[in-house]
Amino acid sequence: MKLEKILKQKAPAVVKTWIRMTLDTYPADARRFLNEQKDPFANPVGQALSQEMKNIYLELLEGLNPETVSSFLDYMVKIRAVQDFSPSQAVAFIFFLKKAIREELKKEIQKNRLQDECMDFESRIDALALLAFDIYVTHKKKLYEIRANQAKNQVSKLLERAGLICEIPPWNPDFKDANGQE
Repeated sequence: MKLEKILKQKAPAVVKTWIRMTLDTYPADARRFLNEQKDPFANPVGQALSQEMKNIYLELLEGLNPETVSSFLDYMVKIRAVQDFSPSQAVAFIFFLKKAIREELKKEIQKNRLQDECMDFESRIDALALLAFDIYVTHKKKLYEIRANQAKNQVSKLLERAGLICEIPPWNPDFKDANGQE
């Protein structure tokens, strides 16, 4: 496959463009920080995005093993699930890869007539997007469960403090009242 050879050769440029497009989805201050802060301890999100996107790209070149790529996607999608992104915005970064490839390889694709191979590769990207959406939904569900439990615990504590609820003693089947009645 000619396209995969070109995709491997151009990997640094494609991944760099893909990362730039993804970072462009963040507000200006966050984008600047994620781009400029290279210390992985000061900027773990930026470091993780960069590394995981490289890993995802390389995995796509190998054929897209869902188990392997899920581990790379998981952290990225988890980050975007807790941020102020809509579901479509949270996984849109996957589709930016198509645009990055077209941007970086336009001449090679046209010159070598690789449109069909490009469409096949883009099908892998589509499958990746569906996987990312599944991961996103899983993380959002966990977030909602955590938030619901926190709210339930807060309301319960408020009701206890207000004296509107009390703890029910455990049931004792051998309990007899003062008259010896069960």
